[in-house]
Amino acid sequence: MDEKTGELLPASVLAERVGWAAGLVSGMVGALLAEHWNTTDVGLLASGEDAGGRKLPSNAWTALRRLGWTTVAPAGVKVNDRIVRMAQEQAGRMLRAAKWRADLTAGVLATWPADPAKRTGEEWDAVREAVPRGQFLPSSVIKSRTRQALAFARQHGRLPVDVFELKPAPRTARMLLLSACDGQQATLERGDEPGRALLRLQLPTRPDPRSYRDWTWVACPITLPPTIPANAVLHLPTLRIHLGRVRADLAYTHAVPKAQRTGHSVALGVDWGLNTLLSAGAVRLHDNGRITALGSGGMLRAAGVLAKQHRLRRLSELLHAKTDQYQRLMAGDDQHRLAARHQLLTDEIRHVSARRSNLNDSLASPHAASPTRPRPSSTASPAPWLSARWSTRSKPQQWSPLPSRRPAGTGPRPDPPGPDPHAPRPGDAGHPPPPAHAAR
Repeated sequence: MDEKTGELLPASVLAERVGWAAGLVSGMVGALLAEHWNTTDVGLLASGEDAGGRKLPSNAWTALRRLGWTTVAPAGVKVNDRIVRMAQEQAGRMLRAAKWRADLTAGVLATWPADPAKRTGEEWDAVREAVPRGQFLPSSVIKSRTRQALAFARQHGRLPVDVFELKPAPRTARMLLLSACDGQQATLERGDEPGRALLRLQLPTRPDPRSYRDWTWVACPITLPPTIPANAVLHLPTLRIHLGRVRADLAYTHAVPKAQRTGHSVALGVDWGLNTLLSAGAVRLHDNGRITALGSGGMLRAAGVLAKQHRLRRLSELLHAKTDQYQRLMAGDDQHRLAARHQLLTDEIRHVSARRSNLNDSLASPHAASPTRPRPSSTASPAPWLSARWSTRSKPQQWSPLPSRRPAGTGPRPDPPGPDPHAPRPGDAGHPPPPAHAAR
């Protein structure tokens, strides 16, 4: 709600106004990065001390102000000091993070191998010694930076001096780091109802505010997730635009009991592998030394999502083959009779690509059953195509040694008793069992 006019703002208008403010911040961040994207400035900021030897503050925006690194809004645009703070905070964090990449690139260039495509054992030891904490660094990271330097050498005829010559200043995300502000720009307090909070912040009424009159206070109600305790202290969030809506990345603080290092009798084990993506189980240690499982172990079955991934990959390859054939037949003629069909297939490729990019969200979908409460078999899954689910066991299991091998000559092993392995599991309503194998 716009507090100046009392108008209830739609979600699209709120996203537009937040986008205007984020655009102003992003422009100032880009100017700061372009000015200080060099070895000297990044090393000075990462050292933690200013030119006089004084310790720099932990907040990035205050550290930049101590060093005298500031920025201004574009000509004719009026912003308050808190908008500049957010720009300095975001730029300072990115410049501090660039120190690790600078040290990595310097180590790779200082120990450049005779054959960049294949390092020897001694060359691998040398580059890991030159890179800070290189003994724990994956080899793929060093190989990737080597390929980037090699591509630069092929283009310019020499190796780059440092990472700042190898790579340009990074692009900035359009977001508002409200943690760098105070009550003159944004406030956050809990609402009257549990699970609700009210965020108040100043937003522009136009993309290029000319005066302070073009900034107004806007009240934004926030629905808190149930994972935030009722007594937690809320902190100002980070605002960003996602799919036309404003998202708030909220941080909070709450007290937790001090964990004891000894005396525990319950343990949780989690593991993942190739055949089973994720499995977990809890056990209890009894006074007599016996270990028993607690009720239910969990196993994440992702066969349905993986099958969909393979199917979409095959479909994408088929569509790309068809579009390539149409392009050869059209020979650059936009008025060809196949142009409409080519455009239709291009749109379908874009649609399939979007579906493939959402498979990770499908894998983590809340429609999957809870590991402690499986779905009843009489209720259909909200997402019938999603077969990623948790398989649980309801009876406590006691750990026991594996059975010994059957002695020779005792005949074939009998089938284990129990239900049909092809019968649908709980929560598989709408998924019939596979057909029996036909006789050859």
